[in-house]
Amino acid sequence: MIRVVLPAHLRTLARVDGEVLIAVGKPVTQRTVLDALEARYPMLEGTIRDRDTKRRRAYVRFFACANDLSHESADAPLPEAVARGTEPFLVVGAMAGG
Repeated sequence: MIRVVLPAHLRTLARVDGEVLIAVGKPVTQRTVLDALEARYPMLEGTIRDRDTKRRRAYVRFFACANDLSHESADAPLPEAVARGTEPFLVVGAMAGG
């Protein structure tokens, strides 16, 4: 099981508390994790990625194992610790403003 941590507003939308556990087949990538997340919580579709292009929304960032994965390929394998479920995949709302 993959552990996914969502920002508070998306946890509220999905009606979940804390981490979300998602079953993901191999390979474990951003795409497979987000596909599984949106399949389980369809109300999240379009909030993290654009509905049509499936590209990450501009003010959303992805982190795992203390690394910013936001600009990595959606099909690149996630770190092994994420695939094993020992480390979470973090979806973070970026801050903007001045």
